[in-house]
Amino acid sequence: MGKNNEEYEPEILVLTDEDGNELNFELLASLEHEGAEYKALVPVDEDGNETGDEYIILKCVVDENGEEMLETIEDDDEFDRIADIFDDDMADVFYDGEDGE
Repeated sequence: MGKNNEEYEPEILVLTDEDGNELNFELLASLEHEGAEYKALVPVDEDGNETGDEYIILKCVVDENGEEMLETIEDDDEFDRIADIFDDDMADVFYDGEDGE
């Protein structure tokens, strides 16, 4: 009985967009790179079902009140570096041997 049979519980984050709309995202992965933290998220509905084929990458920042926030990566080079790392990590985890569309 040494097996761990716990069901996977996804971490759901509720984010507010620039228009004030609340959107649900499942956290796929986090990584630290060059002193910054990044999160890969996929949009989900209220039941936790994925609503898109692609994930987004946001950067963790601390605002003037000391609260952690997630923001879009504005620097194209920074985004490309982080996206490459996530793509490599995700390919290792999610590769199923089938060709994409």
